[in-house]
Amino acid sequence: MSGDHEFPIPLHHYQPIALDPTNPKLTAEHREILAANIQLCRDAIIFFTAIADAKGLGGHTGGPYDTVPEVCIMHAFMKHAAAGGTPKVLPVFFDEAGHRVATQYLIAVLEGELPIEKLYHYREYLSHLPGHPERGFTPGVKFSSGRLGHMWPFVNGVAIANPDQVVFMLGSDGSQMEGNDAEAARLAVAQKLNVKLLIDDNDVTIAGHPSDYLPGYCVARTLEGHGLSVNIGDGEDLDSLYARMCAAVTAAGPVALINRRRMCVGIRGLEGSAHGHDVIKVSVARDYLTERGRMAAVDYLNSVKKGPSGPTYRGSDTKSVGRNRDLFGRILNEILDAIPPAEKLSSVRVFDSDLEGSCGLNHVRTKHPEVFVRGGIMERGNYSAAAGFGYEAGRQGIFATFSAFLEMVVSEITMARLNQSNVLAHFSHAGCDDMADNTCHFGLNNLFAANGLPDEGRDLTRLYFPADQHQFRACLQKIYGEPGLRFIFSTRSGVPDLLTADGKRIYDENYQFDAGRDDVIREGTQAWIVSFGETVYRALDAVICLQEAGYSVGLINKATLNVWDEAMMARLAAAPAVLVAESLNVNTGLGSRFGTELLKRGFRGRYNNIGTHREGSGGLWQQMGHQGIDTDGIQDAVRALLR
Repeated sequence: MSGDHEFPIPLHHYQPIALDPTNPKLTAEHREILAANIQLCRDAIIFFTAIADAKGLGGHTGGPYDTVPEVCIMHAFMKHAAAGGTPKVLPVFFDEAGHRVATQYLIAVLEGELPIEKLYHYREYLSHLPGHPERGFTPGVKFSSGRLGHMWPFVNGVAIANPDQVVFMLGSDGSQMEGNDAEAARLAVAQKLNVKLLIDDNDVTIAGHPSDYLPGYCVARTLEGHGLSVNIGDGEDLDSLYARMCAAVTAAGPVALINRRRMCVGIRGLEGSAHGHDVIKVSVARDYLTERGRMAAVDYLNSVKKGPSGPTYRGSDTKSVGRNRDLFGRILNEILDAIPPAEKLSSVRVFDSDLEGSCGLNHVRTKHPEVFVRGGIMERGNYSAAAGFGYEAGRQGIFATFSAFLEMVVSEITMARLNQSNVLAHFSHAGCDDMADNTCHFGLNNLFAANGLPDEGRDLTRLYFPADQHQFRACLQKIYGEPGLRFIFSTRSGVPDLLTADGKRIYDENYQFDAGRDDVIREGTQAWIVSFGETVYRALDAVICLQEAGYSVGLINKATLNVWDEAMMARLAAAPAVLVAESLNVNTGLGSRFGTELLKRGFRGRYNNIGTHREGSGGLWQQMGHQGIDTDGIQDAVRALLR
């Protein structure tokens, strides 16, 4: 732990101990050491995650803070096994909840695999400490996770490959909602896998308390129904927790320990609150650390400055910025307000997957609770429920979640299409802009939704990614109630209003969205840039720079992603050069299809597409530059085409 003498939480006081799980009773000395280690680690997590809040980076504090007791005991079992003791324990802290990554970073420091000073830079750009763990990206991190429902099936495979070792996995009541975990449970039981689940049961998810919105849901009964041995206890009772973990490790086959505790236990102002899922506020952290006597840590937090803001962009109004992900719910409310109550109840249902505040659906729940369904962390089931509601003509199913999770419902989308369902789906946090949660949360493969067959024009799947708040509003108002599957995308960050060359709004109050029509933002003769969503205002800045440098470059906003505007395609097919600039996956996004469509129409010019092509690297607005799709990157790509 290099530089430990400067770190205000004295992690060198951590005492690695080896504990024999065949002895389920702690000595007074071991209890004291464990308790001290737990408190020390919790203090450290509070401190370095609060640094991220001070810098404006966000993060997650409650999850890693809560599970420290389990982690410290696992660590002691692993030390015992490493010294030749039995049972053998695989030395990997698998965790289904990738947002608990602070635990992985802390363990990497304690194991000497990560310099302690790196903890000052949690979630910073190029720090290699992103918001979710990525194997091979951060020293000491041994797995990637972040999308709930994916880790337990993976761990089953690890257990099959290591039959002579105990394999631990940290879980939660939230992650256990995912259908993948039910499948994993059945396999673990059938194969008698030596998997030990440590489930943090705090009755908290982002949207609130599962006991309120899923009253029939019980983790213990669910797992027992799959055939697992289940042990329930107080996660904060150290002696009980240790004894139960010993029993789990020494038992044959899969075992689930349900460890109940209040979220952020012991943190004044957060305990029991759903806000504990997110990063701790600096003010709360200061109070906590002051009570703990960690004044050096408090002094450091007081010295932290907010991180740099992103650049400004010409061609757009940075004083008028729309948060489209939030606007979705506000605009939807306006539409619902105009529908008579009886008709509304019979014709509309809105399905949330625990991300109502991130996708704008919190506004619908507040104003139109009669049509709102709190579905929990069950994206596949909730999308299909929306499709089922929209099975008949005149009925509208509505669904929303993060864009990254579209990949999880591709099969459900296919079946909804074949059932001719009517679903309006909002996928927020698309692309990589402002995504410190990093690669697993990048919404890159959105065109996977457009996987239907041409079938003589009968496919009514449409994908829309408007460029600013006014186009977003017009688009949503236009497509609401249309038949088929409609997908509208938004980014985590806000987007500025697009302006004409003389400073007027391009999409003003008189604008009417024409689905399938591409819009010319700037004219050009040497080359065209085709873009959409949050990449448009960056591309517009690039076009202005290029024009000032003597290049005649035009810009097209293609807000409808999967319909070809034949008039525009004819213009582009005759152009000398075309560049598609987007934040989606360079291999699967618009650019991967657009060139083929141009060739079909006789294009003989030069073509390239740029998009997200590498793993993320933390930070926020820096992600676009990291991928080469900021103003400079777009300019460079155009110049390369014109050489």
